[in-house]
Amino acid sequence: MGTLGRAIYSVGFWIRETGQAIDRLGSRLQGGYFILEQLSRHRTLMNIFDKAPTVDKDVFVAPSASVIGDVQVGKGSSIWYGTVLRGDVSSIRVGSGTNIQDNSLVHVAKSNLGGKVLPTIIGNNVTVGHSAVLHGCTVEDEAFVGMGAILLDGVVVEKNAMVAAGALVRQNTKVPSGEVWAGNPAKFLRKLTDEEIAFISQSATNYTNLAQVHAAENSKSFDEIEFEKVLRKKFARRDEDYDSMIGVVREIPPELILPDNVLPDKADKAIQK
Repeated sequence: MGTLGRAIYSVGFWIRETGQAIDRLGSRLQGGYFILEQLSRHRTLMNIFDKAPTVDKDVFVAPSASVIGDVQVGKGSSIWYGTVLRGDVSSIRVGSGTNIQDNSLVHVAKSNLGGKVLPTIIGNNVTVGHSAVLHGCTVEDEAFVGMGAILLDGVVVEKNAMVAAGALVRQNTKVPSGEVWAGNPAKFLRKLTDEEIAFISQSATNYTNLAQVHAAENSKSFDEIEFEKVLRKKFARRDEDYDSMIGVVREIPPELILPDNVLPDKADKAIQK
């Protein structure tokens, strides 16, 4: 963004701030007859009672996620978009290198039918798929919980075990190591292969690396985002071979023509024409 762009952005910012201040003043003058629009109070990390989340500095917590109360998250883990970890009436513990994917819910049980207080404990290098629900359960190291799966109070998923997508695991059920459980209610389906067990660990590693990319993107300033938009426009690649197949002829403005050293093969075609 150039000097003029920054100046316009600053003017716009102050106009919006002034407008909000005038709106608040008008609301006060109207007394009890005004409609007050509440601003979003979303916080990724939020205290509850006397409990505060403890999140390692290397953890990626997506902007729309919520980590609330007595929650600990270990190094290299990731809490993805729309996910909620609510440790209000008991504790949640998440190990290192674990990923809890988009729109999942992790909660705890203050007291279940058996009168037990049940925290939720998730080990190291665990993958929890999109929209899963974990409630007062234990998921051991290098286990896998599929998309949309539900784990009820007292469930234990042992190391290198897998709960299939959409499964409902009933209270106090143990999913043994090396097994896949599926269905509603979940039952033993088959043994995991060596390749599938290796995939569980690889899945956790993949998400740790992907989380670093998302963390970097979410930390970019406004100027960096605008600059990247300019670069994408300037160096947008067009596939001439594909265009010729569908009969499209594009006229590229001179200022968007790429230097020869960026796409040398395209430059050679242009010379031949």
